[in-house]
Amino acid sequence: MAGANSECQNGAVLDQWHPLGAIDEAEPNVVHVTRLLGESISFAVTPEGRSAAWRTRGDLAAGMPVDPESVAGTLPSRCEFLYVWTSLGDPPERSFEIPEFFEPDRRNFNACTIGLHTSAPRAVENFLDMGHFPFVHDGLLGSEPRTEVVDYNVHVDGDTNEIWATECQFWQPAASATATEGQMVDYIYRIMQPYSILLYKSCPAAPERMDLIGLFVQATSEEHCRGHMFLSLIDDESSIGHIRRFVQTIFAQDVPIIENQNPKRLPLDPQAETPIRSDRASILYRRWLSDLGVTYAVIPAA
Repeated sequence: MAGANSECQNGAVLDQWHPLGAIDEAEPNVVHVTRLLGESISFAVTPEGRSAAWRTRGDLAAGMPVDPESVAGTLPSRCEFLYVWTSLGDPPERSFEIPEFFEPDRRNFNACTIGLHTSAPRAVENFLDMGHFPFVHDGLLGSEPRTEVVDYNVHVDGDTNEIWATECQFWQPAASATATEGQMVDYIYRIMQPYSILLYKSCPAAPERMDLIGLFVQATSEEHCRGHMFLSLIDDESSIGHIRRFVQTIFAQDVPIIENQNPKRLPLDPQAETPIRSDRASILYRRWLSDLGVTYAVIPAA
């Protein structure tokens, strides 16, 4: 088995688009350095929102001024959905679509970016799991004794090859930063690529529409990652700071649970960890990763 910090050799992962950081948190025309798939990667953005990414080298150290458009030997990169994205392989022309992002009354922002000592697939699977709400997020996303996960549907879309979990419902005492009382909340989960997932949930301000919460995971190594929390909300009352504090509270409650899961890499063998009914989406996610040929940050099925 390769070391936890070894460079990725898995084409199915190399050819994906991966987030590097939030655009509005990256000072323009300055070199920023991060890690991706076991390698040191540098990037820079222009004030107009264009980007460049490259494998880190000595002549462009972190913090140095740089014109991103003058850098030679760059990797594929793009600025999209609030983040700088790159690929270490041969990525598709488009990553995925979020049409709601362009609706004029939405507030789109990065709620937080948190480093985690776990694999990227473990982080995605935790985000997908409703069963832990009453036990980890008591008083917010769930509360005992209301612990039942209502039966739901999950499938792989034949056109996009994305996973969709629909008709998900869970009773939550404080489902959002604006919630004043408990309610049954509708959820839809969508996994677009191995390390990127979106949640569509009931919107208090517009019942006929849905708020979006995304977790775009940057796999820094096989057993470490950074979770970028994307929000697209219909909420013109709450301050950005108030919403961020609410989301960061939820995320902080998850951290010790995620980091204490062992093994750090996600086992893809369906018999490796005992499933229950509420794990149907997780079971499909693991099978889907296997079908895609993902071997990085997972323990492949025998």
